[in-house]
Amino acid sequence: MQTGEDRPAGPDRYHDHVDFRGGHFHGPVSIGADREPAADEPAALSALPPAPAGFTGRDRELAVLLEGLRPSDGPLSAGFPVMWAVTGLGGMGKTALALRAAHEARAKRWFWGALFLDLAGYDDTPVTPAQAVMSLLHALGVGGAQLPSEEVDQHGLYLGRLATLADQGKRVLLLFDNVCEPSQLPPLLPGGGAHRVVFTSRESHPSLPARELPLGPLCPQDSAALIASALILREAEDDRPEREAESVRELTRLCGHMPLALQIAAALLRHRRSRGRVASLVEELRSRADLTDTLRSRGVDQYGRPLALAPVFEASVRRLPADRTRALCLLAQVPCADYGTDTAAVITGLREPTALDALDDLARAHLVTWEQPGDEASLRWSIHDLVRSYAAALAASDPDLAAAGSTARARARRHYHRQAAHCDRHLSAPVHDPSPVAAGRRDAALAWFDSERTNLVAAVQWPDEGDPEMRIGLALHLAEYLRWRRFFEDWITVSRIARALTHRLGDEHAEATACNHLGNALARAGRPVEALEPLTRAAHLFHRTVDPTGEGMAWINLGLAHRRAGHLDLALATQLRARDRFRALGDEWNEGRAQHNAGLALDAAGRHAEAATAFRQACELHQAHDRIFHGDSLNSLGCALHAAGRIHEAVTALEGSLRIRQEYDNWYATGLTWHNLARALEAAGRQAEAARARAMADEARARAGIKAVVHGHHH
Repeated sequence: MQTGEDRPAGPDRYHDHVDFRGGHFHGPVSIGADREPAADEPAALSALPPAPAGFTGRDRELAVLLEGLRPSDGPLSAGFPVMWAVTGLGGMGKTALALRAAHEARAKRWFWGALFLDLAGYDDTPVTPAQAVMSLLHALGVGGAQLPSEEVDQHGLYLGRLATLADQGKRVLLLFDNVCEPSQLPPLLPGGGAHRVVFTSRESHPSLPARELPLGPLCPQDSAALIASALILREAEDDRPEREAESVRELTRLCGHMPLALQIAAALLRHRRSRGRVASLVEELRSRADLTDTLRSRGVDQYGRPLALAPVFEASVRRLPADRTRALCLLAQVPCADYGTDTAAVITGLREPTALDALDDLARAHLVTWEQPGDEASLRWSIHDLVRSYAAALAASDPDLAAAGSTARARARRHYHRQAAHCDRHLSAPVHDPSPVAAGRRDAALAWFDSERTNLVAAVQWPDEGDPEMRIGLALHLAEYLRWRRFFEDWITVSRIARALTHRLGDEHAEATACNHLGNALARAGRPVEALEPLTRAAHLFHRTVDPTGEGMAWINLGLAHRRAGHLDLALATQLRARDRFRALGDEWNEGRAQHNAGLALDAAGRHAEAATAFRQACELHQAHDRIFHGDSLNSLGCALHAAGRIHEAVTALEGSLRIRQEYDNWYATGLTWHNLARALEAAGRQAEAARARAMADEARARAGIKAVVHGHHH
């Protein structure tokens, strides 16, 4: 279990070093041999707390740290000591990892001695360098009359002792816990490269010449293993981790896979053994607004430190300047999965360069994290769920911050709405303009939607903040993208909200549009019977608001839902009705769509030759108006011709479809057509070409992120 966390420890701090804060001793010095020395070897120095019990996970990080501590072959170096900084948010198990590595390094006999000192940087009274030097001298066996009275002489003696050990070939590992200020460390560093230094901190310290090893949350599997280990350490027969595996997984998610939170949860489960189920704790945590206040337990961990999460975050936030605390609280009140720098600037109300400075400061404190998957414009910032819970609760206790959070959500949603409207326009541009410039804008729009999708869907669901129109508009601007990427459940979610809001506002035309999207999404998600009601409602409302084009579009989608529901005669009749409507309006683009969908109904009814004729007519209409739909109709024409036994014509149609589809970033559709072509080539006896087509289908399917083999029409 990762229990060695860097929290305030009180008077019962680690028992094997001396605490000189305020001139008082809080524990005895522990010096001695941790193993029997060889005949020609002096006793080794050991001043380490015990290794963390039940340590779980961190295999990669442990391997990296041990490799960094491994002494180099040859004579001891006279250069600067190798120094490692284990950093991360409070509660991530930094001390546990450092102690585990230290004990393993000692077991490998890499070091003659090991010294541990908690610098208590996040306590009210941190250990000063002078106090630290005295404590280390005592651990090195220097005390009483040997101890100089002047600080400068004490410091010189400390460095001299370490230099003497290096000259004797005795390497020492120095582990400094809870470093807060960089100034705490330099006086404690040995003068040569023989020794190794590891320190832990909740902050990054770029001014120090240390190799940083940042710690984040555990993986889900290791989180569950930590809970199981903690329970079994207490009671070997505790079968709850196995019996309630799903509840344990949910518990680890609620704990944010943070070692300290997991340890507290395990302690709560141990205290509640008589109450049984893990699920009861899960339900309790789900019901609480501030998880950090709930995650506390009686007693202490193996190092005598309280099992409480909120004080850990409080100590980190307390060190922030007021403007950085405000920025954190504003971000926490806008529940995004992550933030682009531009969005963070909008939320905080700062200019982007100033917002970037604030984010950098929060990242150095590990209160936010960042990743950069691409160029600098792709910087993404995120807040751990438990930090968000703490900061949001902090804001809720301050009326001014709570009001500012509401305003920040409204600003963020307006920002998202503005960007989504812009990208939505470019998403369909290549339909009418296949130029490289238009395609580039389309690709950029897709990339933006891809990076922000989770946040955009969430923003539609945030409370009103007095702007339902923004929620409606954002939902409608998402529709084409969600259809394109086949995120049908998200499309259903935002369309349901848009329908309810438009109905509440009494805007019948907007309600019709929302119903049309909802029905289309339901049908594409494999729920065609549910789709019939909103689509029928959409057609009715478009008729009431005198929008013949909208009514025709609702008929198209209603026909598709009927076909998916198996109502083939109704599907064909509805599509022909829509085709005739658009023909009368002179709208060849939508006429082509209705004609194509009529072909789908005919093909589903086994009338393949008639379907092929309908698809050819759709191709003629699409060729002049919509390159993407032209590719769709060529694909369906190939399927119908194949089913009709006209294999060579099918191959020609499918090859034409691929030439178009490969121009666009729709790997689902491309993979589907490659698979259709492979089947047609096999039927034509062209096995080598069929094998290549199948390989291309598999590659496209992988790029689309789907496992199932797809073929047939692109619905």
